[in-house]
Amino acid sequence: MAGGQDLNERSLYLLKTLVERYIQDGQPVGSRLLSKDPQLKLSPASIRNVMADLEEMGLIHSPHTSAGRVPTVSGYRLFVDSLLTVKPLASSELDQLQHGLKGQADKASDVLNKASKLLSDVTRMAGVVTLPRRESVTLRHIEFLPMSNTRVLVIFVTDDQEVHNKIIHTHKQFSPAELQQAANYLNSVYSGRSLAKIRDLIVREMEHDQRQVNQGMMDAVNMAQLTFSEQPNDDYVLSGETNLMGFSELSDMERLKQLFEAFSQKRGVIHLLDQCLQAEGVQIFIGEESGYSAFDHCSLVTAPYSVNDEVVGVLGVIGPTRMAYEKVIPFVDVTAKLLGAALNPK
Repeated sequence: MAGGQDLNERSLYLLKTLVERYIQDGQPVGSRLLSKDPQLKLSPASIRNVMADLEEMGLIHSPHTSAGRVPTVSGYRLFVDSLLTVKPLASSELDQLQHGLKGQADKASDVLNKASKLLSDVTRMAGVVTLPRRESVTLRHIEFLPMSNTRVLVIFVTDDQEVHNKIIHTHKQFSPAELQQAANYLNSVYSGRSLAKIRDLIVREMEHDQRQVNQGMMDAVNMAQLTFSEQPNDDYVLSGETNLMGFSELSDMERLKQLFEAFSQKRGVIHLLDQCLQAEGVQIFIGEESGYSAFDHCSLVTAPYSVNDEVVGVLGVIGPTRMAYEKVIPFVDVTAKLLGAALNPK
């Protein structure tokens, strides 16, 4: 793969112009079209020579049917890393994003759905938002309600205004009074702590010398372990995936089938998005860079979002490699910041 340092300014300008033209029109770009660019000041023959160099370096290639050229993944990568001018959002676009995420005391799940839909609406591609890692969520309150035999319904409320229900199977049958006592104990010890911290504390309590702990406390800790031991399934909210059918380079039925299977299986997409949790700011995967064959003809532009200064999830836009990166990047970046602000406990 060639780096920008191997190319002179004229070749880089020609590559930039070719990529921008292709993104805009979706048609392979020929030397005649490029020769009309007043800033190039080159004859079609000289342009063909430069294009031959770019092709040799693996930055552009010729689709079978055309005399024109289109960027390769390496060409897009050089363009995105070195040649792209990202435009700040216009105030009307910023207003649209802020307005789209507004809502009175929305539940976290509603805000995530709005963010995903907003990304897909403004870019006309697919918007994806991973659910916040529950590790960082704080427990507000827990209750246990007896069901039949050893089944107990757990209801716990977290600081993101979400109410969670779970049925646990205890080792013996408890009376309503015992369950109330267990809940009182856990609320006094664990309320206000993150679920990750609670998991740590439970492990420590379980290792304690159990003779120093009364049976009621031990039962309460056992119930807490049954409630919080499992990591929740990773998941994400996806919007606008049908928009992808409108792009000619993705409209091949086999490609679409692969892509939609990837969306429904989720694992690969989650794995890809998880790589962006540690990233600073916007991260871009172009074509096969994702290492995931379903996305060979797609680009993914992502940014992590934070609650209480802790990164809890990732959002992004999935579209064809031929996307308007200079517009998509600031949309993703700003939406991530606005989503974090919307989810922050007031």
